[in-house]
Amino acid sequence: MSEPKMNGAESLVHSLLSSGVEVCFTNPGTSEMHFVAALDHIPGMRSVLALQEGVATGAADGYFRMAGKPASTLLHLGPGLANGVSNLHNAKKAGSGVVNIVGEHASSHIALDAPLTADIEGIALPVSHWVRTSTSAAAVGKDAAEAVQAAMVAPGQIATLILPSDTAWDDGGVPHEALDRAPPAPFAEDLLTQAAQALDGPESLLLLGGNALGESNLELAGRIAAQTGCGLLSEWANARLERGAGRVAIGRVPYPIDIALEVLKPYKRIVLLGARAPIGFFAYPGKPAILTRDGAEILPLAEAGTDLTSALNALCDATNARLTPPAHIAAPEVPERQQGPINLDTLAATIARTIPEDAIIVDESVTTGRGFSPLTKGAARHTWLNNCGGSIGYGLPVAIGAAIACPDRKVMALIGDGSAMYTVQALWSMARENLDVTILIFANRSYKILRGELSNVGVQNPGPRAIDMLSLDRPDLQWVDMANSMGVEACRVSECEALELAIETGLATSSPYLIQVDL
Repeated sequence: MSEPKMNGAESLVHSLLSSGVEVCFTNPGTSEMHFVAALDHIPGMRSVLALQEGVATGAADGYFRMAGKPASTLLHLGPGLANGVSNLHNAKKAGSGVVNIVGEHASSHIALDAPLTADIEGIALPVSHWVRTSTSAAAVGKDAAEAVQAAMVAPGQIATLILPSDTAWDDGGVPHEALDRAPPAPFAEDLLTQAAQALDGPESLLLLGGNALGESNLELAGRIAAQTGCGLLSEWANARLERGAGRVAIGRVPYPIDIALEVLKPYKRIVLLGARAPIGFFAYPGKPAILTRDGAEILPLAEAGTDLTSALNALCDATNARLTPPAHIAAPEVPERQQGPINLDTLAATIARTIPEDAIIVDESVTTGRGFSPLTKGAARHTWLNNCGGSIGYGLPVAIGAAIACPDRKVMALIGDGSAMYTVQALWSMARENLDVTILIFANRSYKILRGELSNVGVQNPGPRAIDMLSLDRPDLQWVDMANSMGVEACRVSECEALELAIETGLATSSPYLIQVDL
């Protein structure tokens, strides 16, 4: 008896599964129906429906950060991919591996210039490291395996596979086994001795990023800091940072230009390990874009895509720090219970009190959260995820991916109200998947960061129309109503005692729970 025929879409699903891709964040359309049908009858792939493509791409980012392997997305033609580009930009900057499957018209239909015809490769290229359009059903399986292989290139890459609908429905699909993962590139061993010599005293800095911020790697960095007396900092935005009592606590290069310049001013020698040399987020009139002091010696020992663990081990040995107890270990420290109206200080203290052991914190608090780091460093051990690309609307989708990757861990999403509105549809997916996420929406009713930026770019006396364009209070956003309409239980608080009780309530359930925090 001959083997049953397999179409291209079926070979795609089998090949993704063989390569370890087990989750697909989907927002499909007509061109992707054969892939949808394949997902239906081939077991092993969890399909998570998103109501907007930015939710799907952001969820894939969060999944990779916590699972260490890619998920796939399923997006509808060029406009669907375009809707997801913002969070693909963030994922690319975070070094996350994502496999995008983007439907395309059948090859015979493209010449007709139908309404949804678009230059899909042109849309994908700026936010992808690898782009390919399958040419036949027989090629789809191998293309899929190579897409996953590309996504796993360290630290993680965006791979976009475009699937014309005839390559999905035609018979002749051939599943492909997983391809070998490329090892990370070596660090700059020729700079090792120079880097070890540069780390000598308080005028030197070890600046970390990427997976150098894992717990064991931070311990190595703490040993180096203790042995050499160097400073220890991370980049402002980190894809994943292990924090909490008993771990090496590391400060971040501040976001505001003037503060960052002061923090970095003492350092004449800076060794980069998984990090880039510090620069400003934006250009400002009369302010420098390069944040290090004039004449500072910058040694790029290890870029983000290199073997950072080997680099830290080698640097630890080169500085004779292997047996030195690590510096900067965070002592257990829980702030006192807060009372009265919520302000930025009492908010930070209440969050520090309530972070559960082994929690995942997704931070898109923007201006509200700039004071969170000092008060939470001695909290229960946790993982902290930042927005590395600066495009807002990342937090709620990333929380979805993190919760699916780590169903045994509590997820807390700390989100500004303006940012949350960009991907508010994520609440529906959280409810549909019954995800264990406690969401704090910081309702200051404005794009407060932009009010500060207005001053930073030299606008000293903004008028009422300028202020109005940065305000969210006409009308007020009703977060409890929005959450309830999408199946998420919610409450609203303005006092510290109520906030702590609400967080404890949310964490006690295994379903999504939203708290509107009025500021």
